[in-house]
Amino acid sequence: MNFLSEKKKNAGSVDEVEKEKVEIENVTNSNSVTLEGKDINVHCLTVIGQIEGHYFASDGAKATKYEQIIPLLVSVEQDAKIDGLLIILNTVGGDVEAGLALSEMIASMSKPTVSLVLGGGHSIGVPLAVSAKRSFIVPSATMTVHPVRTTGLVISAPQTYNYFNRMQDRILTFVSEHSSISAEKLRKLMLSKDEIATDMGSILEGREAVDAGLIDEVGGVAEALSALRKMSRRKRKK
Repeated sequence: MNFLSEKKKNAGSVDEVEKEKVEIENVTNSNSVTLEGKDINVHCLTVIGQIEGHYFASDGAKATKYEQIIPLLVSVEQDAKIDGLLIILNTVGGDVEAGLALSEMIASMSKPTVSLVLGGGHSIGVPLAVSAKRSFIVPSATMTVHPVRTTGLVISAPQTYNYFNRMQDRILTFVSEHSSISAEKLRKLMLSKDEIATDMGSILEGREAVDAGLIDEVGGVAEALSALRKMSRRKRKK
């Protein structure tokens, strides 16, 4: 009996070690981890640095790779043990189509989702912030809203302008549909000429983002988790 008990104990220890290794690997590869709580299990996803899409981010730049996040979001949606998703953002933006694709995926999830902007939620990070069912921002964080732009060689033709204009409209529509800000007001902020020295656009601090209707509430980790718990409980009752 003692031998069997010791064997089970060792097996349990091995399982715990393997579980810990998997969690560390998830954090390293996809900047995410599942946290088991007393009442709910939350998957925490961090979107940091530059959102990397079809092309690699520049050397030395921290990046969130969308090809890793897409299957992760699918697994969170399918995992019955996970009650909700917490998205923490501190991003400078990045690939527009990749960011918009991730935003659409988060917005279409059936599970409770809450976003929290820390530091910054700039450029294509704005749609990501509003894609959650409830959004929060700390007072010291900022969000930059500006027109769609690109680097490198472009064809100087009306079609190029039309392409960027249509992409910009897609972003305006998505953000206005998933927040309290109107598309007209967002466009005005996007085309402002007196906020940014070398570009068009607006920089909104935490409370300004809430007053504008872009983000739901000012708050931190405690408030975001509290909202996620309430949403998860309501979903269970239904």
